[in-house]
Amino acid sequence: MKEVKLIDSKQLDFTVRGDTPGMAWVARALSPEVSPNIGVGFARWEGAEVAWTVLYDEVVFVIEGCFELTANGKKHEVRPGQMLWIPEGTELVYGGHALFGYVVHPGNWKELHGLS
Repeated sequence: MKEVKLIDSKQLDFTVRGDTPGMAWVARALSPEVSPNIGVGFARWEGAEVAWTVLYDEVVFVIEGCFELTANGKKHEVRPGQMLWIPEGTELVYGGHALFGYVVHPGNWKELHGLS
């Protein structure tokens, strides 16, 4: 039987996901080995702009600061206490200055797209 897990962002290994101008770090908190259904993690954005086409459904929830996402010609500013749902296939640019959490479905999207 699987156990309930407490995940503390301070105990995760953050890796660089963006660079100048600004920086971005991401830490996967719930791996596909734990759950292929969802992926969960934390990220810190400090002015980096990262372009990406999402290969999964994603929810971003802001803990502090202001997360920015530009998609379909529209800029979204997401603040603490707000979240953003991003459907699979969305072409976007992540940006802003924020600490935020994210959830992706399916959690094993890399494997499903042959990227693992």
